[in-house]
Amino acid sequence: MKSYRYFSIGCWILLLFVGNPALGQVSLLTPSAPTLSAKTYILEDFTTGQVLVESQSNSRIEPASITKLMTSYVVFSELKRGNIHLEDEVLISENAWRTGGSRTFIEVNTRVPVEILVKGMIIQSGNDASVALAEQIGGTEEVFVALMNQQAQRLGMLDSHFENSTGLPSQNHYMTARDIAVLARAIIQDFPEYYPWYSEQKFTYNNINQYNRDTLLKRDPSVDGLKTGYTKAAGYCLVSSAKRNGMRLISVVMGAASPNIRENEALTLLNYGFRFYDTRGLYTAKAPVIDVRVWQGVEKKLSLGLANDLSMTLPRGQWKELSSTIQVEDPITAPIAKGAKLGAVVIKLGEKAVLKEPLIALTTIPEGSWWQRMNDWVLSFFNKESP
Repeated sequence: MKSYRYFSIGCWILLLFVGNPALGQVSLLTPSAPTLSAKTYILEDFTTGQVLVESQSNSRIEPASITKLMTSYVVFSELKRGNIHLEDEVLISENAWRTGGSRTFIEVNTRVPVEILVKGMIIQSGNDASVALAEQIGGTEEVFVALMNQQAQRLGMLDSHFENSTGLPSQNHYMTARDIAVLARAIIQDFPEYYPWYSEQKFTYNNINQYNRDTLLKRDPSVDGLKTGYTKAAGYCLVSSAKRNGMRLISVVMGAASPNIRENEALTLLNYGFRFYDTRGLYTAKAPVIDVRVWQGVEKKLSLGLANDLSMTLPRGQWKELSSTIQVEDPITAPIAKGAKLGAVVIKLGEKAVLKEPLIALTTIPEGSWWQRMNDWVLSFFNKESP
């Protein structure tokens, strides 16, 4: 059975790691989250994935053109793998050309570059462009939809299912606000080279100027994406991301009664999150957190750290309640492989543990020589450190 040594780190030390200029500010009361008229909504921090506000966020709903976020995710994935290229020309089928709803105005039997189709899908929400891309990648839209559902499962979107690439109404086609937030976060994180396309406000093809349906981009300069959607059954939908003072939030508003209401309610969520919450980095990946004694190794000291950056999102007035405890296996005996889990950092808010992350060995320490091992055995027998 493993035993552990515990090291408590007070709140002031933990926040010293953060180096946040807000340290020492007067505590800020956090009001109740806003209540919206939309059918379902969620507000999430991009860095930590923490949910700040939600209502019915796990309810399955018709997503309308929000579907195209997954269509674009699959397209971006194929671009990244090199299976398609932005300059590839796509022969437009009659099936794609005849697709109803919003259009990019591509013409049947013409060849259109992938980049034009992607921008037409993102900026103008073109259903014809979506189907053309699906056919180019999958051969048929049905095969492409299978890729969409595979990606949804891989991303953990367990309450989403797709039947087409456009979001046109279909009986077994649904998403949840929570899954949509997961997808938006994945797009921003996985494809930073393509994400700026979501903030472009105008797109010109075939001498036709087409404008982004997301007018929140004009209204708030901190907003830089992502997508609008509408059908009669779905209502007015909007997925937004905004970045202010280094903090990025993602809001999802589904089933609003009008375009103006969906914008206002998205902005209400974003303003609430930026005003009353703060995201701070607590530990940096691969940076030493604590040095520990190693027995029977070629080295006597080992630095432990975290595999990934550790951040938290909290109401601004709660940071003073944060503390940290470090757990370390005792004893630690060589050989030790780099990356071995040898303890944990436990973050507490008041008396409640809210995060626990493994501490790993930052270097490899081989087993020591016979003499080193014997020396450490004697020292450990008498429970003494070597001088």
